[in-house]
Amino acid sequence: MASDMTNARSPKDRGSVDQDQFLTILSREDASARFEAALFPRAIPSEQRLLSDALGCALAEDIVAPIDVPPFDRSNVDGFAVRSADLASATEATPVRIMLNDEVIACGTAPTRPVLSGTATSIATGGPVPRGADAIVMVEHTQPAGPRAIEIRRAASPGQFVSYAGSDIARGEALLRAGTMIGSREIGMCAACGIARIPVARRPRVAVISTGDELVQPGQPLWPAAIYDTNGAIVASAVNENGGDAVFLGAIADDEEQLEAAMRKALQASDMLVLSGGTSKGAGDVSHRIIARLGKPGIIAHGVALKPGKPLCLAVCDGKPVVILPGFPTSAMFTFHDMIVPVLRRMAGLPPRSDAKVTAKVPVRIASELGRTEFVMVSLVEGDQGLIAYPSGKGSGAITSFAQADGFLRIDALADQMPAGTEAEVTLFTPHVRVPDLVIVGSHCTGLDLVTAPLARAGLSVRSIAVGSLGGLAAARRGECDFAPIHLFDEATESYNTPFLMAGLELVQGWRRMQGIVFRVGDARFEGLNAQDAVAAALADASCIMVNRNQGAGTRILIDRLLGEARPDGYWNQPRSHNAVAAAVAQHRADWGLTIAPVAHAAGLGFIPLAEEHYDFALVTARKQRPAVQAFLEALASEESRAALERAGFRPA
Repeated sequence: MASDMTNARSPKDRGSVDQDQFLTILSREDASARFEAALFPRAIPSEQRLLSDALGCALAEDIVAPIDVPPFDRSNVDGFAVRSADLASATEATPVRIMLNDEVIACGTAPTRPVLSGTATSIATGGPVPRGADAIVMVEHTQPAGPRAIEIRRAASPGQFVSYAGSDIARGEALLRAGTMIGSREIGMCAACGIARIPVARRPRVAVISTGDELVQPGQPLWPAAIYDTNGAIVASAVNENGGDAVFLGAIADDEEQLEAAMRKALQASDMLVLSGGTSKGAGDVSHRIIARLGKPGIIAHGVALKPGKPLCLAVCDGKPVVILPGFPTSAMFTFHDMIVPVLRRMAGLPPRSDAKVTAKVPVRIASELGRTEFVMVSLVEGDQGLIAYPSGKGSGAITSFAQADGFLRIDALADQMPAGTEAEVTLFTPHVRVPDLVIVGSHCTGLDLVTAPLARAGLSVRSIAVGSLGGLAAARRGECDFAPIHLFDEATESYNTPFLMAGLELVQGWRRMQGIVFRVGDARFEGLNAQDAVAAALADASCIMVNRNQGAGTRILIDRLLGEARPDGYWNQPRSHNAVAAAVAQHRADWGLTIAPVAHAAGLGFIPLAEEHYDFALVTARKQRPAVQAFLEALASEESRAALERAGFRPA
């Protein structure tokens, strides 16, 4: 193993050459900084891989969702698609009798009949919600009432047991960011969008060599004074665990000519070379002497103030890292994980490692069911008082609930809730999840991805949690985010956003986006009309179905101003995104709604401009000086982001 002690060398070696001394011992921080400065920045080679072959790789480019997921409004349960208004009076004592339509909607079956008032359609879990229906009643909550009728004994709320189109993944949103490590969850997200091949960073090929006359490979008999080579197996496994493809080339004797030939051959065929042993400056330790002949700049650090690990040698030869670890296994592994793993993972396009469990505060009450142990997936953000575990609540059918969460917490079977403010232990899904550098909670917009893209390329992680404008303001008030995107119109002042700010928040102007009425091209009820006339035409036609937006959304305020006291068919159909509105109209489940121009154009729909709304950001003043916040502000003001926003159909403020 080319021991770090001179008494492991032969007597002739010890007698013929004096031991060199460690003349310059660098601190851990200085050695690491010099090593990385000599290696980075550097391009990360990429390759296209099938989803089935991408597990464990790092994504090389951002992936944008090409479709909405789900692509249509779908049922979350087995039951009946109904109009919630028909069941407003339903109770145990006064059940409502509903006639059944003569079709059954199964998965993969497109509805052919609308749900008219007083009727219902049998539907399976995952089935597309038919036109006219705005809720699903579970089959367990119904009773047969004849061959073509059922009785329902409880009211249904609009949207009950319905997953709206795009509620999981919205077409055009950043599905996965470059640098994301591909696991089963990420593969599921890509598969849900129909993506078969993805660009990934090519795993660095790492040659591993053990050095020493005394080494014997496991399985072979030991001779006197020999030892088994443990470092080769340990280092190769650690390389594979951290994004590299290790190629173990065996143990090489302490012969300078033989070792140099092996090192040159290894460097030619690999992206990185890791040796163990031969790094001390004794007579028989030859590895470090060879490095000077392999390429520039050569040795970066030889001797680091670590215990164990002082003899560590770091070098760069013509752009390729060469590492000589100490010979003792404990020292080798300590220095490898502390000093080499960060470089290897960066070369592989992977994020840094982190601990497997963390303690975090839960900001909101989480209700639970007595008698069942519950696991709640959470996203971790940095709050004013430490880590906050934000519950991911998109529903059991949402892929992103699982894929975008950092981990999960557990609620005991004997508890019916986890109170707000609970300090909980979060089990991380992977050991290399890290808390995001920037947290954005509020209204989502595809333009947000354009502004945060430069931050991701700079190595900053950004987490965006879509909860609507009012939800974002509440999160900002609790100190759970850096920015809350909002687009709220105040009728009293005829202005956007500023009237809704509170102490501790300040407004950062974002961009303008045109809101308008979306309809199918060729619909004579809307073609050629302005917004007010189009709404009047829709209200005059009883068969014209609208699609609304959720309460708390800025778009909902515009809709209610347009409608006044009117509540047309479809008013209570309230998806939570612009993409879901466009999907409802494009798929003939609704005839009109309100969305933004870029979403309407992407869906190939007609668009009638109504109002240019202000999509701005409520900045938490106490967080203003954080580096990630400053980076976002710089990106927002940059010409690159402004040009990208304009190309996407937005108007920068």
